Amino acid sequence: MSTPQVREQFLVISALGANPMELTSVLCRTSQENRCAIVSTRLTRHGEFSALILQVSGSWDALARLEAALPVLAKKHSFSVNMTRSGAQESRPQALPYVAYVSCVYRPDILNELCQFFSDHRVELENITCDTYQAPQTGGTLLNATLTVTLPAGTQISWLRDQFLDFADSLNLDALIEPWRPQNP
Repeated sequence: MSTPQVREQFLVISALGANPMELTSVLCRTSQENRCAIVSTRLTRHGEFSALILQVSGSWDALARLEAALPVLAKKHSFSVNMTRSGAQESRPQALPYVAYVSCVYRPDILNELCQFFSDHRVELENITCDTYQAPQTGGTLLNATLTVTLPAGTQISWLRDQFLDFADSLNLDALIEPWRPQNP
């Protein structure tokens, strides 16, 4: 007699708290105690707070136990938490990952303009990192943004690169787009 194949399920958790080490420790430990595996995680600091995003996998009952435990832990450790069930990310074997780097004088509309450019060209956004800082010489506010995108199959890469660089020039952005490369340890 064969056992039925169990479909792996996922839970995406977002938490916001003042202590990044405690936040990470509590959520990772609780996931493990409830027989869930951490698939991916990101922690970033934003002013006085840290944001932690986790994707965990497990059986439906393990995820249900974890979902029930999180609000109690959030109250006990003074952080906010949101969660949602998710399916597995769909495989896109023909998609090409690229990274766009942008530096410029800060303007509030820059991120919107960048996202609109990629949306107009049917390019999917995978990851975005954006920081502002004060220029040491002038004291003006500058922006650095890194966008990881996925080009759909059949995209003419040289044409898209030219379009992106023309777009960046029109907005006075210092920009570069190149193939994504895995980080070496």
